[in-house]
Amino acid sequence: MKKLFIILYLLIPLTFWAQYLLPNEEVIYSFETKNSKKMSLVKDKTNKYIQYRFGTKTKVEMEFPAKKTKESWKQFTYNSYHRGGGKQNAGMDLNYLFFKNNNYKYLIFKTYHAEDESFSTGITITDIKGKETEITGLYKTHKGCMCYLDDTEVKKEDFGL
Repeated sequence: MKKLFIILYLLIPLTFWAQYLLPNEEVIYSFETKNSKKMSLVKDKTNKYIQYRFGTKTKVEMEFPAKKTKESWKQFTYNSYHRGGGKQNAGMDLNYLFFKNNNYKYLIFKTYHAEDESFSTGITITDIKGKETEITGLYKTHKGCMCYLDDTEVKKEDFGL
């Protein structure tokens, strides 16, 4: 009986995180935040849909888009910029994914700057009045790569750099 209790105790946290990834899905990009929340960008393994999920370990607080359809790909815009050459060339790797939901603009980002060897990830949320809220991601917890969006149906946008 004691062994059964220990096994259940170890499996319960896995069950809570499982709602962020369904059996038919794979993670494109994810990270945890300083406030112990989680952001996951997932897609169906056969590319039927893409979805953003955010919340606590025990509850997904936001899913976008609500419907898991082929049209979901068109609700996101991805842009990236890559410059090699290390510090001497101010090398950088910038990845941004943008979407709108209920009068808010969401920008998921992952950046690297060679000059100071800095990495960052997070979400910037902008309301209708232009007020920004920054949710800082813990870079060491990130998984996946937004670069995989290059070969998907997500809209691509040029930086102009």
